[in-house]
Amino acid sequence: MTATHTRAEHTAKQEWATGMTAFAAVMLFLAGLLGIFRGIMAIAKDDIFVTTPNYVFQFDLTGWGWVHLALGAVAVIVSVGLLRVSTWARVAGVAIAGLVIIANFLSLPYYPVWSVVMITISGFIIWALCVVQRGNLYDLSEESPPSEEHRSYEARRPYEKRPPV
Repeated sequence: MTATHTRAEHTAKQEWATGMTAFAAVMLFLAGLLGIFRGIMAIAKDDIFVTTPNYVFQFDLTGWGWVHLALGAVAVIVSVGLLRVSTWARVAGVAIAGLVIIANFLSLPYYPVWSVVMITISGFIIWALCVVQRGNLYDLSEESPPSEEHRSYEARRPYEKRPPV
């Protein structure tokens, strides 16, 4: 008697989609962690950042520290939801990455190179979350069936097993 599987077989498209979501989750976690560090740095010691006196966007650096700290903390929480492949986490991930882009654009005069790096990372996060269709995802916390290349030769043979001669 043969065993029947209730789950559909993994396809390359589904594995790609799950990998993209994992990539976005890790990148969002790193962006959040770096945002937390940047926020703490701006709150604790304002003289680390170089300010431009005649820039269009002049804001209090301590205020920007709190903004980066809050966005970083929410990004870390959302990245955990992305690893659980939650729909709310995908929507929140795009929103948080968009807010991180806006916050880093407005804080360009204080730390220009790092702001551009964070804008780029957030752009990749938005791309990775938007390119994947919801139906193609597998929960990263579930154990998945082995893919074709990981199964033994006996399991992959298209013909019946013959008794030994």
